Amino acid sequence: MSEGAKIVASVYEAFQRGDVQALSRLLDPRIQARQTPLLPWGGAYQGFQGMMRHVTKLLEHLDWRVEVDEYVEAGDHVIAIGASRGTIRASGKRFDVRLIHVWSLKDGKVVRFESYIDTPKMLQALNG
Repeated sequence: MSEGAKIVASVYEAFQRGDVQALSRLLDPRIQARQTPLLPWGGAYQGFQGMMRHVTKLLEHLDWRVEVDEYVEAGDHVIAIGASRGTIRASGKRFDVRLIHVWSLKDGKVVRFESYIDTPKMLQALNG
């Protein structure tokens, strides 16, 4: 696994553990995060606190985990291809959606995160 992929894998592991200290070492304080605003937790987020707001909103709706099947290196970017799996908190309905996460790295830290998922499938799960 390349150095960039190791950093991204460490970010996923830290999120899974809820390890905010580890995340503060892995994410640039000025990180930018983006996901389609069609999702309740979507939108554009700025800075470390913005990224934490994004995750908090996500956790209000989902009990979930990310499973990465493949990391693809593309210069200063690491693309994670996999799935988001879990349950919708409001309904208990299970979901399994494909995802592509694009992580941009600089000086060993994540400076940008873009999340692309099967939005129609997720919206269908959210709306029952």
